[in-house]
Amino acid sequence: MSRDLAAFAKENGVRYFLISYTDLFGAQRAKLVPAQAIADMQKDGAGFAGFATWLDLTPAHPDLFAVPDPDSVIQLPWQKEVAWVAADLVMEDKPVGQAPRVVLKKLVNAAAEHGLHVKTGVECEFFLTTPCGTQISDSADTATKSCYDQQALMRRYHVIAEICDAMLGMGWGPYQNDHEDANGQWEMNWNFDDSLITADRHAFFKFMTRSIAEKHGLRATFMPKPFLGLTGTGCHAHISVWDKTGKTNMFYDANDEMGLSQQGYHFLGGIMRHAESLSAITNPTVNSYKRINAPRTVSGATWAPNTVTWTGNNRTHMVRVPGKGRFELRLPDGAANPYLLQAVIIAAGLSGIMQKSDPGKRHDIDMYQLGHTVTDAPKLPLNLLDALRNFEKDDQLKSMLGEDFSKSFIKMKMQEWNSYASHLTQWERENTLDV
Repeated sequence: MSRDLAAFAKENGVRYFLISYTDLFGAQRAKLVPAQAIADMQKDGAGFAGFATWLDLTPAHPDLFAVPDPDSVIQLPWQKEVAWVAADLVMEDKPVGQAPRVVLKKLVNAAAEHGLHVKTGVECEFFLTTPCGTQISDSADTATKSCYDQQALMRRYHVIAEICDAMLGMGWGPYQNDHEDANGQWEMNWNFDDSLITADRHAFFKFMTRSIAEKHGLRATFMPKPFLGLTGTGCHAHISVWDKTGKTNMFYDANDEMGLSQQGYHFLGGIMRHAESLSAITNPTVNSYKRINAPRTVSGATWAPNTVTWTGNNRTHMVRVPGKGRFELRLPDGAANPYLLQAVIIAAGLSGIMQKSDPGKRHDIDMYQLGHTVTDAPKLPLNLLDALRNFEKDDQLKSMLGEDFSKSFIKMKMQEWNSYASHLTQWERENTLDV
């Protein structure tokens, strides 16, 4: 039975609720609702003007209502009198088909109809920068090989430990935190769970990390490539599929060399088949493609894929199988919408299962050194425009995600691309002023 939010407020000393939804571009929108009014909001939702956020709506559309999902409620660890609750968007008593959380719930239900229960974990990376975002926050963090730097980690202990303590208190099961490959970059890990739970936690993690960084006078950014010479920010997803009880891993086969079942290979086959188009969602910004198609960084590797290949326990490919019964998709970046990331994984995987897709040849080479020898695998898109065009042509993936969503996403992302393309850059001045 769902929680009663008014009772939750009384039991936990909550004075206000943030009723929050995530729009198409991944921005979190909220209204601050006093606990005395939450009972009505739980029933009817908080009202918004949808056009005022990144949704494909006009000023003439009716009121948009964000109906809170009480099972998602989280009391802010850094401000206990406030609680955050994820919401589903409704207009004229109908779910809004383009809303990311609505899209994900539709795919969760579609998987359930096949007797499947998708579980995922995400590896969230981010940079801690100065408030303006143009420099990393720690001027002493200068090592060429800065990954796992112990001294740098302890210089930011106060921020990282506060975030980890919050996750411990919320029961997420955080298990490791580290300084990542780039100077000023961090990664924090918590236990995998049902895809909707992971998406809600991913959304809250981004909000929490930004908030705690601000509290300490810093800025946290999940931008994929904020510093050109440094390794970009990924958001690797670990994927497994279970039976309807959630207790039997349907991807696991002890007799297979990779530990994957036939169903696991088909799911992987769907990911491989749709990779060039799903990248529009896993890598949704102009900046995303500066990570995927980056030259070698100062540390010696980008740690990002640029070709549609898979392998065993080898981090130089788009997909690796690091252990039996699961695989890791290394394509997504920090800009990925938490809900759309999970939705597109399920959509592509279900497509693969339904069509019994073959993931293709396994490559066990170092793609950073020998990638040029692979001539039979597609390259990932060079830019957001190519990715959007691939997605627009992928009728099956669009159908799985829903036509309402797909049409709106393509329309608004094309507008974003056109805005970027019309921008005059300093590079153009430096290189073509005298042509």
